[in-house]
Amino acid sequence: MGWSDNRGVVVLPSGAAVRGRRVGEPPASPADFALLLAPGTTPTWPYRRIRWPDFWLPVNRADALDALREGLRRAHGGERVEVACRGGIGRTGTALAALAILDGLPSAEAVAWVRTRYHPRAVETPWQRGWLRRLP
Repeated sequence: MGWSDNRGVVVLPSGAAVRGRRVGEPPASPADFALLLAPGTTPTWPYRRIRWPDFWLPVNRADALDALREGLRRAHGGERVEVACRGGIGRTGTALAALAILDGLPSAEAVAWVRTRYHPRAVETPWQRGWLRRLP
């Protein structure tokens, strides 16, 4: 099942597609599952909220990785998975890069990868870049 449009959609190394967006932006089409990285509107579809302060890192690393892995499993299963934060750039871009790493992309390539495929300012802070370098 695909997206009705490709806005914000990135294709991970395995070929699975994931959409990034701003929490307050009405989606063009519903997702099957969402990873929400900021408080705000709750979607009508299943979701998991990751406590992740703006410009920082997830509050609980283990919970964040578990949620990201769940999103990746669902995307591999053909579900439409989205990642969303308040602005749709920093945390969302970092989470998309993390999904790519968990999907097999070398962590050293993740920032350039997500900036090319999603948003040129994705992964906004040095500590977000460091967090990605330390991912398994």
